[in-house]
Amino acid sequence: MESKNYHEDLSHIRSMMERSSRFISLSGLSGVVAGLAAIIGAVYVYFVFKREGIDYFDGDRNIFGPSLVKELIFIGTAILIVAILSGYLFTAHKSKKNGLKIWDATTKRLLVTFAVPLVTGGLFCLGLLYHHLFVFVAPATLIFYGLALVSAERYTLTDVKYLGYCQIILGLISLFVLGWGLLFWTIGFGVLHIVYGTIMHIKYK
Repeated sequence: MESKNYHEDLSHIRSMMERSSRFISLSGLSGVVAGLAAIIGAVYVYFVFKREGIDYFDGDRNIFGPSLVKELIFIGTAILIVAILSGYLFTAHKSKKNGLKIWDATTKRLLVTFAVPLVTGGLFCLGLLYHHLFVFVAPATLIFYGLALVSAERYTLTDVKYLGYCQIILGLISLFVLGWGLLFWTIGFGVLHIVYGTIMHIKYK
């Protein structure tokens, strides 16, 4: 009987340590919503290309004018805002449901760890845009985003690193298949997020 209580106490202590050292309220549903937003955005971009007389799937290299580049940046920013907003709302709801604080020392460490590679990647992509090296933007965003996820794993659910690895691999592959950035973006930020979010929602429901 004492042995059983001892193991239960150890399990409880381990659980408390896990909750205090890791941000465990990330919602799988937020990943699904972010993925859907990315796919909708990609479809919209495809029709924007059609409007500009660009057939994305003909395999030709296309030159984007300044106005088109600005529109694409605007669409990407809108998708990012939707993803961040949905992530916050779903995560806040899950935190409240589980009786956990959404903003504490662990959350701050998570955000800093996640932001360093992400901000670095963002500035790197701005440099690519400045030099009109648009074809490298998609691989760079996937790779740096993947690095941010792998880096943040130490402060949140361990499973997030697997999504990060997939993003990095996808970004590296896209470096050798230049010109298909929209397709790789759709797979990385759309399909992978939906698959990951669904698995996480079922696993940590």
